[in-house]
Amino acid sequence: MRVLVTGGAGFIGSHYVRQLLDGVYPAFAGAEVTVLDKLTYAATEENLRPVADRPGLRFVHGDICDPALVAEVMDGADVVVHFAAESHVDRSIAGASDFVLTNVAGTNTLLHAAVAAGVSKFVHVSTDEVYGSIEDGSWPEEHPLDPNSPYSASKAGSDLLARAYHRTHGLPVCVTRCSNNYGPYQHPEKMIPLFVTNLLNGEPVPLYGDGGNVRDWLHVTDHCRGIQLVAESGVPGEVYNIGGGTELTNRELTGKLLDAVDADWSMVRRVADRKGHDRRYSVAYDKISSELGYVPVVDFTEGLDETVRWYRDNREWWEPLKSSAVEASAASSAATRSAAARSPVTRTRGTS
Repeated sequence: MRVLVTGGAGFIGSHYVRQLLDGVYPAFAGAEVTVLDKLTYAATEENLRPVADRPGLRFVHGDICDPALVAEVMDGADVVVHFAAESHVDRSIAGASDFVLTNVAGTNTLLHAAVAAGVSKFVHVSTDEVYGSIEDGSWPEEHPLDPNSPYSASKAGSDLLARAYHRTHGLPVCVTRCSNNYGPYQHPEKMIPLFVTNLLNGEPVPLYGDGGNVRDWLHVTDHCRGIQLVAESGVPGEVYNIGGGTELTNRELTGKLLDAVDADWSMVRRVADRKGHDRRYSVAYDKISSELGYVPVVDFTEGLDETVRWYRDNREWWEPLKSSAVEASAASSAATRSAAARSPVTRTRGTS
């Protein structure tokens, strides 16, 4: 069996690859795995180091928007698991172009090549954010898409393309929509690793608005197990929600993270709320449970403790990423100020 994993050097994709090559998924035992990754700021080959010596692993540095390269790596693939995406909401608010290019155009390139290659299963990994925000209850898979950020809108677009390729071309594609992931190897721009690494450095953490936004937390191991169930037995053309079953407000989560590193609320800085900040996410995952046997098994308290320990023990992994993020932010701010200084000012003379 040949498996193509896009975005396989990122947080979730690399976890899936490590699990697969470690024999956690018996149905894919002995599979040849090709990882296609652009290695943007959020991905690194270091994430694959634990399995880098496995004979079944091939790494290709490249862009999913490159049709020739995608056709080459797609040739001979039996299963495609598509993780590659721009995924940070704040970055999408600052500029949406990369999100549209990668998440929509890149996904289209992959789907087109998958049809030509005749793959037997294409799993498109998406997000619960495409549903928008929900005050009460949980979203079933049939809920209308109502995205509120450029990121979630781009993912909704890619979901619809996947559905269209199934309906139009018969491509055996499934879509998965997960809740908020956490675990080792997550880039420190995301909430849990951002807060943990800041606190480990003795730096304050930013809490948006009143801290009342609610998220369902899903350990990356449970997420990848759900994805694998869909890869093995998901019905083509279907959508499967994957949830963790642990809903917390951001304030509640902040309290748990403070306790985990023996810090107190003096380390919290309230910041202005994010534009278009969805109040609550909650997915119903009855479908994947009843049809494919999925149940989240990682206890949140244990999973969070393990995650905090991992960041405490692996400074050499995350410190360069935080430094790069700070430098990139400073460069972006400087460029913005420079552009503003160069911009001509047009004055309109008033009349009276």
